[in-house]
Formats: sequence, C-alpha cells, structure tokens
Amino acid sequence: MSDAFTTRVLDITTGSTETVFDLTRDCESFLREVAAGRDGLLNVFVPHATAGIAIIETGAGSDDDLLAALHTLLPADDRWQHRHGSPGHGRDHVLPALVPPHATLPVLGGRLELGTWQSVCLVDTNVSNHHRQVRLSFLG
Repeated sequence: MSDAFTTRVLDITTGSTETVFDLTRDCESFLREVAAGRDGLLNVFVPHATAGIAIIETGAGSDDDLLAALHTLLPADDRWQHRHGSPGHGRDHVLPALVPPHATLPVLGGRLELGTWQSVCLVDTNVSNHHRQVRLSFLG
C-alpha cells in the first residue's frame, strides 16, 4: 500500500442501548498521524448490516432526535420479515438504507473539513451487537 492510501480499523463498544457514537476525534487523530498536511479524502465505513455513519450535530439533542426519528420510521415491533435476534431486529437491517454505512469527507491541509456543528457518528440501533468495527481510510 502506498503512502497515498492508509487505512485503520477502530474497535468500538456501543453497549446494550441504541446509540449515536461520535467518531470525530478518532477521525481527527487518524488524520494527524497519516495525512501529513496533505489534501485528500477520508472514507469512514462500518462493515455491519445493522449500523450506519451519519454527519450530524451532537450534544445539543440532535443525536437523541435522530434515534427518536428512527423509532418513528422503523418501529421495533413484529412487522419485519427478518425475524431473528431481539424483537423488531428486522428494522436494524433496514437502517443502512436510511443511514448509509459510509461517508466520504474532504481533508484539506491534513485536517477534516467539517462544518462548525458537524460530527462524524456511528449510528447503531442493534442492541444485540455490542461491538462494532469502523474502517477509516485516507486517500491523499
């Protein structure tokens, strides 16, 4: 692999509750180590069928609002065809269609280019899987 492309896998423990887990500091730390002041792209990818990546504001209630909206759109009940796991688990498999499992973000001068209130977040509604991997890849 050349210096132009570098990747790392983060191991994240999300716990037993639905969560919006802020990855911004992990992304910034990764870029400080590998970007060396270069421009490029950061790709964030979660290789799971029941989680996604969102760019949202955190800490002011938007993370809770996102989880509430997902409950409205994807109720955890017995309507889902996919029925293994905890009750309503089929909705977790629909989540990545609404919150995709990836995001690609600009990097300028080795720094992540986010808006003032934007954060990079793992969205995980699957309470049966407490451990997630997130792949960070820098191309620059």
